[in-house]
Amino acid sequence: MAHLSLRTRLLVGVVLSVHLTGTVVLAEVQESRSYRLDEMIEVALQHNPALQEAASLVKQGRGLQTTAAAYPNPSITGTVGPGRTREALGDVAFFERGVIVSQPLEWPGMRQARLRAAEAALAGSQAAVDGTRLNVLADVKIAFYQLLLAQRNVELITEAVAIVQDFYRSVKARVDAGQARPFEALKANVEVQKVSNDLNHAQHSLVVARSRLNRLTGGALGKNFGVLGDFVSPRLGLNLEDLVGSAMEHHPTVRRVRKEIERAGHSLVQERQSLIPFVTVSGLFHQEAAETAYLARLSVPIPLWYRRQGEITAALSAKERAEAEHVRTQNELVAAITESAEEAHAAQDRIEVFEKGLLKQAEETLRIARISFQQGAASLLELIDAQRVHRQMLLEYTQARANLSVELARLERWTGELR
Repeated sequence: MAHLSLRTRLLVGVVLSVHLTGTVVLAEVQESRSYRLDEMIEVALQHNPALQEAASLVKQGRGLQTTAAAYPNPSITGTVGPGRTREALGDVAFFERGVIVSQPLEWPGMRQARLRAAEAALAGSQAAVDGTRLNVLADVKIAFYQLLLAQRNVELITEAVAIVQDFYRSVKARVDAGQARPFEALKANVEVQKVSNDLNHAQHSLVVARSRLNRLTGGALGKNFGVLGDFVSPRLGLNLEDLVGSAMEHHPTVRRVRKEIERAGHSLVQERQSLIPFVTVSGLFHQEAAETAYLARLSVPIPLWYRRQGEITAALSAKERAEAEHVRTQNELVAAITESAEEAHAAQDRIEVFEKGLLKQAEETLRIARISFQQGAASLLELIDAQRVHRQMLLEYTQARANLSVELARLERWTGELR
């Protein structure tokens, strides 16, 4: 029995160990998952807190609209208490009682202005949600391409490290065989250290880019994930006038500010209409010892001393501020679109230069330098320079493609159109 119990415990321990190990491995696999751009956008739409915060503004706007549509509540006042007639009428005890029902009546012009102001505010909140969504998706795209660039840089520099390490071993073997000077091995080792340092810097940049994208997705991606895909292909036909026209018509920020101007205008009308006072209609029942009365009452406050000058001034100021914000928003969008469009054109030009011959020339130069070095016609320094130039061309080409993708994402943000 003791041996059976021991074997049982060992078996259970092995099973638990396998289960826990499998869980850890599964967690690592999940954390190291790679996402495509559409998958990353879906995760951001589900978990980004800014979208949830913006959605609450719409709920708040609906609540304010409900408040604006509400009618004033009536009021009921009841009186009851003991009384006694005067001696001339005889000493009679009784209970007095009475009821007053009052209903304030709003001025229709003021009510209509308040309702329209609430509708404009709700539409502005919905435009703000669209603007937040646009910004989040543009930020996700930009962070995605920046992480993709960081990954490509790490891959390119990792390949360069392997090449220079192999080259260093070859040079060291030649030095050990007496076919080269020791100084050549020293120069090759310096190049290894330099490229290794570049790789270390690229890996740090990769961590930062991954953290930035993880923040935009509400921390739902974990710490060790990657991205899959490619940069945007060069696009022609980025017409500045069309882009600006699209922004002035469709951009959520422009729509939100226009609705704010509309809301402020209705609020100004509401304050001016408030000069006409509410009318309160009342019905009264009163019963005493000798009489019963059914009366109607009309109450109208007189705006004699204060005519809402402060509220009207504040509403007018809010409208002027919204109009100024509209002009400022338009100017900022035009400037941002112009800058991003020019940056996109510049990136397209750089990509075209690389693809039309610069990359092939750098690759051919490196090939010739390798052959010349093997034949003794080129020095070690010339070969190292050729390798460095080739690697730099690849990095700059990748950077240009990433810049184009980022600027196109920014153009989507500024024009208000997601492509």
